[in-house]
Amino acid sequence: MLRWARAWRLPLRGLGPSSLSASRVPLAPSSSGRSGTERRSVLLSYRLLDGEAARPALVFLHGLFGSKTNFNSIAKALAQQTGRRVLTVDARNHGDSPHSPDMSYEAMSQDVQDLLTQLGLVPCVLVGHSMGGRTAMLLALQRPELVERLIAVDISPVETTSNSDFPSYMAAMRAVDVPDDMSRSSARKLADQQLSTVIQDTAVRQFLLTNLVEVDGRFVWRVNLEALAQHVDKILAFPPRQESYPGPTLFLLGGNSQYVHPSHHSEIRRLFPQAQMQTVPNAGHWIHADCPQDFMAAIRGFLA
Repeated sequence: MLRWARAWRLPLRGLGPSSLSASRVPLAPSSSGRSGTERRSVLLSYRLLDGEAARPALVFLHGLFGSKTNFNSIAKALAQQTGRRVLTVDARNHGDSPHSPDMSYEAMSQDVQDLLTQLGLVPCVLVGHSMGGRTAMLLALQRPELVERLIAVDISPVETTSNSDFPSYMAAMRAVDVPDDMSRSSARKLADQQLSTVIQDTAVRQFLLTNLVEVDGRFVWRVNLEALAQHVDKILAFPPRQESYPGPTLFLLGGNSQYVHPSHHSEIRRLFPQAQMQTVPNAGHWIHADCPQDFMAAIRGFLA
């Protein structure tokens, strides 16, 4: 039967000649003297595309239930178009990165801070979608010297519980029941049928099913559903902050999305006084998937 994957990791596969590296950096436990508490980083899985070292790298952080592969084609295109290094990262409890019971934004920010420092990619241009956008915002507020500029994709530093379907997605995923030793196509079809009773949007189901993987003849969710479900309220909120980030900031919004409401604008400007807002018409919450050319054009324009 399908089970939740708790602490295993997928083996890294070849990523082709355009990848400079695809690895987990051996990070030591980091002590955050800034807060007086110790927070242990996890060894994030990443993919780094080569480019000019003289210019800040582009660093992409995915959203809830996503992975670094969400940005594969965009990362390749932007590496070619801008000549910059491009880093894509799996958050803890996602993709090929390890599982951890801690799913706070403070922990996710520390993971990325340590990875960027280890790879020598600071300061960088930090691009985060949804959950990754909040991680990017918090990192910029905590360590502004690490972030040359910031792009938050269809998310704000204001709680979005009221319009989020993620808790129902988690419940539907946890209820999926797939027998062992099915073919991959049959397993995905059965899981899709079961998810469809709760999730009507085919595109959303297909996105969630990218997390259904086979390990030793059985199908598991590679995301840590247990940790995500326990911390969903934290994921849908944002840690209260008093400091502001002084660097250039772009809030890139989907024209068909309701994640960033006009009532959020005052808090955005308080925390990010240089914030610009740009809307991509005909895009929903997943702007990079709905309108990839417009998404890349907005990033290039912000870098110019």
